[in-house]
Amino acid sequence: MAKGRDQERRLPSHIEEAVGAIAKLHAEHVEAATPLQRAIGSLTRVVAQPRSVGLLTAFVAAWIVINLLAPQFGVAELDPPPFTWLGLALSLVALYLMVLILTAQRRDDELAELREQLTLELALLSEQKTAKMIELLEEFRRDTPLVENRKDDQADAMAQPADPQSVVEALRQTAAETARLERAATPL
Repeated sequence: MAKGRDQERRLPSHIEEAVGAIAKLHAEHVEAATPLQRAIGSLTRVVAQPRSVGLLTAFVAAWIVINLLAPQFGVAELDPPPFTWLGLALSLVALYLMVLILTAQRRDDELAELREQLTLELALLSEQKTAKMIELLEEFRRDTPLVENRKDDQADAMAQPADPQSVVEALRQTAAETARLERAATPL
């Protein structure tokens, strides 16, 4: 009975292959990380927890309270108001956090670029397959004696695979024209 349920849950082979390819892409990305990149990723994940906000808030509050109450207990203040040392420490922490986040984001962007490339390649392949299917359907329609043979310009155009370079050039021209119109509409 359990074996039957496992077979029912099994995905078609083409989906399993796609999932496997994506898993391989992620695994290769993780394996390619240097020890320093792994350490930065781990540190960023630890700091990016909601409890970090609470700990930082508790630290700042404790620092202020200790420094405000120190004179009442006859102890010298370490950082009297306006808490210059606290401001310096928080600025330094903010600087390090910014660098950690940017470093981790850069690594994540590398994986995103790989995914975008894969998506683009699959979209181009899909477009070529669709064009071929339209071409074959049109050929079938022309060869079928029961269907009246007629000229279909739209189907003929769709049967031709798009030239990626032409599409990129058209996108660039459209973006340039849009930018030109925006500059003309924006007063200096």
